[in-house]
Amino acid sequence: MLRSCSEETSALKSACRKGCRGAALLAQALFCFHAPGLDAQTADVRQPVKAELISSAAAVVPGRPLEVGLLLEMAPGWHTYWEYSGDAGLPTKITWSLPDGFHAGPIQWPAPHLMIEPGDIWTYGYGERVLLITTIIPPKDLKAPVTLRGKASWLACRDLCVPGSAELQLDLPVSTASAPDHAGLFAEFRSLVPSAEAPPFRLNWKKSGAGLALSVANLPVGEKAGLFPLPSANQDPGHPKSDSPGQFHVQTSEGFRGVLAVGQGDGRRAWLVESAADPAPKSALWLALFYGFLGGLILNLMPCVLPVISLKVFGFIRQAGEAPGKIFAHGLAFAGGIFAWFLGLAAAVILLKSGGTEVTWAFQFQNPWFNAAIGSVVFVFALNLFGVFEILLPGRASNAMASASGGLGGSFFQGVFATLLATPCTAPFLGTALGFAFSQSAAVILAMFAAVAFGMASPYLLLTARPGWMRFLPRPGVWMEKLKQFMGFPLLATLVWIIGIIGAQRGTGGVFWFLCFLLCLALACWIYGSFCGPIASPRGGSAAILLVLIVAVGGGWYFLGEKFSRSGAVETGGIAWVPFSAKALSDLRAEGKPVFVDFTADWCITCKFNERTAIDTPAVRALLAEKKVVPMKADWTNANPEITAALRNFGRVGVPFYVIWTAGSEARPVTLPEILTEAIMVEALKKLP
Repeated sequence: MLRSCSEETSALKSACRKGCRGAALLAQALFCFHAPGLDAQTADVRQPVKAELISSAAAVVPGRPLEVGLLLEMAPGWHTYWEYSGDAGLPTKITWSLPDGFHAGPIQWPAPHLMIEPGDIWTYGYGERVLLITTIIPPKDLKAPVTLRGKASWLACRDLCVPGSAELQLDLPVSTASAPDHAGLFAEFRSLVPSAEAPPFRLNWKKSGAGLALSVANLPVGEKAGLFPLPSANQDPGHPKSDSPGQFHVQTSEGFRGVLAVGQGDGRRAWLVESAADPAPKSALWLALFYGFLGGLILNLMPCVLPVISLKVFGFIRQAGEAPGKIFAHGLAFAGGIFAWFLGLAAAVILLKSGGTEVTWAFQFQNPWFNAAIGSVVFVFALNLFGVFEILLPGRASNAMASASGGLGGSFFQGVFATLLATPCTAPFLGTALGFAFSQSAAVILAMFAAVAFGMASPYLLLTARPGWMRFLPRPGVWMEKLKQFMGFPLLATLVWIIGIIGAQRGTGGVFWFLCFLLCLALACWIYGSFCGPIASPRGGSAAILLVLIVAVGGGWYFLGEKFSRSGAVETGGIAWVPFSAKALSDLRAEGKPVFVDFTADWCITCKFNERTAIDTPAVRALLAEKKVVPMKADWTNANPEITAALRNFGRVGVPFYVIWTAGSEARPVTLPEILTEAIMVEALKKLP
């Protein structure tokens, strides 16, 4: 019976290619996934992957590295994914539980294969079997036999996707010497792990349109080459396209990092390759540094900084007793304080960047809570620039700068105070600097912040070198306050952009509740600015602070904690999806409303294809509206016990899965095939009363 199903599937897929896609795929789904009595087939769907831990040696030698492999053997037609899965899918993960003193390295990923699914969905992974090797280092004083434990999790896909996991263990004796074990298997997959050495081919990168072109020279005749991307978290290089052997086009000008694999079968080998971000990166770098310098220079025009410049230079003159060399020395010390502050910020950015494999702003913006937090900060800074309230730090820092003394050391720390003085005015520029710096190397990060520091320090350096030039400084006046207020508008523009991201993540409901919270923040800032000034009485100031906390914290608890966190009806292509929950589904059915539930996940290839071609179409959207069907999305991208239980109730172990409840609490659900067509959806919806 199992063979019959396989033959039927092959015939139906052939029929699909000849044009009868809807009927063939429907028949395939009904036959292979719903036919009674197919115990072997059901087992194949429920357990498409067999997992096992194996080692490269028969025993553990104390202190000597040991290779341990996670062997995944896939059922026919199934595949798992590489470390970068592409448009869909999830990479396999291993969480080790090792004895004390043992250390495990990262997975050594063999070169993958390209899989192009219907709907032009490109993924990278492995079929049949794969060995994911990890190097484990035991302690030198090991004596007793050991048990290595690890939890492996993977995603297996065919026409549907099934997440899988297994608790695995490997028992090994301890010996002073050990014979090889599974030598052939380890040699096979070890040879496929990309080498960091330069490949034995000439790689020529050049700019091509909006992207990059790679030419692999002296490639052996008849050899096949594949290029697989390993993008950073904030990069979308698309997929390398090849028009002829050894010729690739990459749809990015931001630089490419990936794997070049050459050959077939046992002769296949792979190398890590990387291009420059731009064929002429120096010009872009110099432009960015120039903008950083301008940003630092403009900081001196802020009303919290400009009035202090002349005062500080006169102070240096008084300290130095009119001696030009000493005056300039104080200017250098003051500039050194500014540089110390900004280079300290650069060091913090570098530490954050090195704390994870990919620490970028783009990665953070994938989190709606981060967007809400950073949007709130931007909004508060804008209110400050508009004059709704004043940050007390500038006044205190001004007093410190005006009274500080102590020779060159005092001038140095006054430079540090100057950067604190400019803190509420730097947000638009530091945000830009950080956005650039987080995607660059440590050297470029340091150079960027040094440029900002040089821009801010340059007036002090010039005026201490030529004190007579102070007559050219613009006089303080109303224009400074106007400039300060104007700088609030770029912040509001940034806020608009952040709100757009929140709308894509949380829908119109999420935007509404976030704006309600911003209203609370605005009220809290106004109370603080109106009743917490220097002339406020201690009792009145304390009462105002308490009211500020009540408004801000209370608004955050209700509008963000209670409302924003529960929003999520994100409109995609006009379908206003309602997030799945058993209670919500029960309530809708009790109200007599028909419901269409889409059990899906971002890593599911078939789900994405169905959404693009069969669900999110004008005809289906029109019928959903006409029949007053509530579209509900059960998003299984992250583990969700409630969705897992709902799938299990239908005897399902993976997604996609589609079900329609007709109106009425007693109505029976109608299940649809895993592979949908628009015709199937339209027919099912038309049958609704």
